[in-house]
Amino acid sequence: MRNRGLFVVAAFLALAIATTATAAGFTTGPLVQVSGTSPFAGCTADDLAGQTGTNFPNSEVEPWVDVNPLNPANLVGVFQQDRWSNGGARGHIARFSMNGGATWTESIIPGITACSGGFYQRSTDPWVSFSPNGIVHQIALSFNDVNPPFTEFDFDHALLASRSTNGGATWSAPVVIRRDTAPTVFNDKESITADPTDADLVYAVWDRLVFPASERASLVAAFNTSAFKGPIWFARSIDGGLSWEPAREIFDPGTIAQTIGNQIVVTPDGDLVNIFDLIEITGGALPTGAVFNVAVIRSEDQGETWGPQARGSGKVRPIVIDKLATVGVRDPETGDAVRTGDIIPDIAVDPSNGNLYAVWQDARFSGGAFDSIAFSMSTDGGFTWSPTIKVNATPTNIPAGNQQGFTPSVHVSSDGTVGVTYYDFRNNTSDPATLPTDYWIVHCHSNCSVPGNWGNEARLTNAPFDMRTAPFAGGFFTGDYEGLTAADDDFGAFVTLTHGSDPGSVFYRTAGP
Repeated sequence: MRNRGLFVVAAFLALAIATTATAAGFTTGPLVQVSGTSPFAGCTADDLAGQTGTNFPNSEVEPWVDVNPLNPANLVGVFQQDRWSNGGARGHIARFSMNGGATWTESIIPGITACSGGFYQRSTDPWVSFSPNGIVHQIALSFNDVNPPFTEFDFDHALLASRSTNGGATWSAPVVIRRDTAPTVFNDKESITADPTDADLVYAVWDRLVFPASERASLVAAFNTSAFKGPIWFARSIDGGLSWEPAREIFDPGTIAQTIGNQIVVTPDGDLVNIFDLIEITGGALPTGAVFNVAVIRSEDQGETWGPQARGSGKVRPIVIDKLATVGVRDPETGDAVRTGDIIPDIAVDPSNGNLYAVWQDARFSGGAFDSIAFSMSTDGGFTWSPTIKVNATPTNIPAGNQQGFTPSVHVSSDGTVGVTYYDFRNNTSDPATLPTDYWIVHCHSNCSVPGNWGNEARLTNAPFDMRTAPFAGGFFTGDYEGLTAADDDFGAFVTLTHGSDPGSVFYRTAGP
């Protein structure tokens, strides 16, 4: 669950500056609606009316997707179903395709919430990843709607993993990776990665928030006490997701600090690289005293140990790519919050050469006025990174509020092309009663640290959608992240858009040569 109240730039000297080569154009496929009417409409097991907050029926948000390496026509995506205003959704739904995304079939993941045969009321942060043998793995954070004051077992929550051996059509019963009931901890913002070099290995990673029991009712107050911290926790399966080793801490940022947005990618030689946002309080109170950093840690032994380690201390010292200088996103007319992936970086790896690519929201390119899409890359396994550049192609001759770019995703296609997707408000020009929003992809073929090598932006929406009709969950909300994958040379965007009276549906669209 995204905590809205919580919110070593390495020199990169070896890159040769090549002659600018503008990217070739992309052709997009049809915009295909993936999700439909909520299968939980008739569910009573979760006591919908008795919970706090506002529920948004038929809203599908925060989607993620992956492609079967044995069958590029088989895609599996997951998303939150029926989002709540104050955290989580009524459950997670999977949809799978056997024809390259032309059509999709619903597959309810069992045991995630009460509406799918489990006992938790809500779930959040869906993620999915294929193993090289075609088995697909999913992870969910499931929890109950509770209010302070908290007592033992009130804050029961768990990270639940399950797998599908038939391309996402059916799923195993969930396996508990980590469960906690104490009101002083919360496991948050998990992701799952199947090792592409070994079908037996699957990795889960997340931040674990720890705070005084007396402050649990106010995360902001907790963050400003010396007892608060948010280390990285990790768990591993060595039998293809059938069971999981005990979860453990792999990096402690210290007190009055936390991590969020942890995500592991695996290089071709089997090294693990985990990207995250390292949040530190350097002076004053949250949020003005917070400093955000895009950082990575590495493992060269399938997660047994992590580094780099500070000399002589035995402690992990992250490699900081750069500052994450977001100012957040607002409705240009009303000033209302738009909840985005503002503190969540994304990472991709080229499976051929091991190049790493990172993207995040950053306001440095506008002098701190509004967020754009920042990019950096590494050619040495994440030890050093290129200078940060802007890659979104949002026009600069429009009002500043309409130039806001947000919630980027990055992926690499089979030919090494790097694609980055994002939303913006460039078409917010006509009706002040709506907030027209579009989704785009821009790409680069080589020497991607050079700004001029990014080009030929393609539109992934047929027409602008109204962001103001999205679920309001700390802001108008389509997800802290959106899915992006690739089948051969074609990218596949798996994204939430509103349409008509629907507060959010998942759509799929390809873009490629």
